Amino acid sequence: MTRMDGKTRFDDVYGRRDPRAYFGRLAPLEYEIPHHAQPVFRQAAAERAALDDARAGPPAVLDLCCSYGINAALLNHDVTLAEMYERYTSPGTRAMSTAELTASDRAFYAARRRADAVPVFGLDVSAPAVRYALGAGLLDAAFTDDLEQGPPGPALSRALAEVGLITLTGGGSYITARTFTALLDGARRPVWVSAFVLRTVSYRPIARTLARYGLRTTVDVSRVHPQRLFTDERERRYAIAAVRALGGDPAGYEEFGRFHSLLYESRPGPSE
Repeated sequence: MTRMDGKTRFDDVYGRRDPRAYFGRLAPLEYEIPHHAQPVFRQAAAERAALDDARAGPPAVLDLCCSYGINAALLNHDVTLAEMYERYTSPGTRAMSTAELTASDRAFYAARRRADAVPVFGLDVSAPAVRYALGAGLLDAAFTDDLEQGPPGPALSRALAEVGLITLTGGGSYITARTFTALLDGARRPVWVSAFVLRTVSYRPIARTLARYGLRTTVDVSRVHPQRLFTDERERRYAIAAVRALGGDPAGYEEFGRFHSLLYESRPGPSE
């Protein structure tokens, strides 16, 4: 566990071969933003799929900072985040090898696949995490390109031609407008963006970048979504100061001991 500008990072659990350490570490912190994103992303994916963009096949969802495919699992399967916590922290699951867990997960999710499932691509710099998500059948394709450092490689570039919706939960602290520029430069279909971003982070630079590609970003600041508990008092002080520095009010939110997020929706249209 490390820190980035006062916020705790969990790099150690993202590099494991399967998600058991991830869920075990985040369960005590009550990490819940994928739960709040589940109905939002399902609705956005359905609305985007209903849009006729004159291209063959359904538009794919690209989940940024996808880690072990959590959002893909919740989007395309009849499963809840609470059930996933229970599954990956249970004694029976802890006793499995990674190969056994991957096989078990593939059957588990296949049995719960929704009729309205959509193609989902994942992008994350953690190769072990996306490899697991592919093996478990959660992602249709996965990429580890670091777009903060350089352009997309050939495989991701080809995949971008099929993307119609970009989703994000929690990664707003680590990626910038550079990533979105690289993605939208490669887009061949109309792309929408649905992003849950911590109130400690300014989304304005990304929103300005999206506007250059014809996307108008809206946010309802009155709708605040709890993310997770703070790891300690130092992280709490950091979050309160960061929210205030952006003109927000931490009373009733960060002051009560949790990170909170806002939902930013970007759709084609004139910017304000």
